[in-house]
Amino acid sequence: MSQGSLGVIAGTGFTAIDALEDPRPLEVVTEFGTVDALIGRLAGRRTVFLARHRRDHSVPPHLVNYRALIQALVDQGVTEVLAVNVVGGIGPEPGQLVVVDDFIDFTRSRVSSFFDGAPPHGVVHVDVTEPYDPRLRAVWVDAAADIGLEVIPEGVYGAFEGPRFETRAEIRMARAAGVTVVGMTGVPEVVLAKERDLPYAALCLVVNPAAGLGPPVSVEAILAQISAGAESVQSTIAEAARRLA
Repeated sequence: MSQGSLGVIAGTGFTAIDALEDPRPLEVVTEFGTVDALIGRLAGRRTVFLARHRRDHSVPPHLVNYRALIQALVDQGVTEVLAVNVVGGIGPEPGQLVVVDDFIDFTRSRVSSFFDGAPPHGVVHVDVTEPYDPRLRAVWVDAAADIGLEVIPEGVYGAFEGPRFETRAEIRMARAAGVTVVGMTGVPEVVLAKERDLPYAALCLVVNPAAGLGPPVSVEAILAQISAGAESVQSTIAEAARRLA
């Protein structure tokens, strides 16, 4: 059986993959909407790259068309997904990498499922005991370690609605619930991948202490930390793709 394509999804600060060979833009039309993709090759393997917020960063996190993103990958023959998230840390420090193994969903207004009860599927309940694929999580961890980067191999992603940052009280609640990192884009993306039987794992770059755990959160400081960590993330993507190929 031939190997399917690799999917990579990334957020703020990552509008392309440095190692992607012969990239070409492609507009993927799905039943849920249209997605702009870059198609190329990583480690010799056909790869589909999606920028969550579009390459011009024009779509805020609460308005990302997550169903269209995941469906576009499925329609393009993707069989496994490496995701990158930019997050705040509850414990992990700015600059650290975390490979999350669970999540808590604090969002409120998002379309979070492909299944709405309508034919042909009807009512569907999906098990998310292991939301992030263990094999792909191990690939992320090993890839980072092999290029000399320290990585935290597990953690809980707390998904908040955005586009505002969290309050101090929300972070206290999240910390009490065991959350390790907080972000605005990890859910429902991981759930939708699970519904489509698409193995998925996320590498999180911590770019700020969560609200109340450091200085006030600023976009300028976040962008500076993304710039500082971009090379590490890009190198880890390339090494992970090499391992998967």
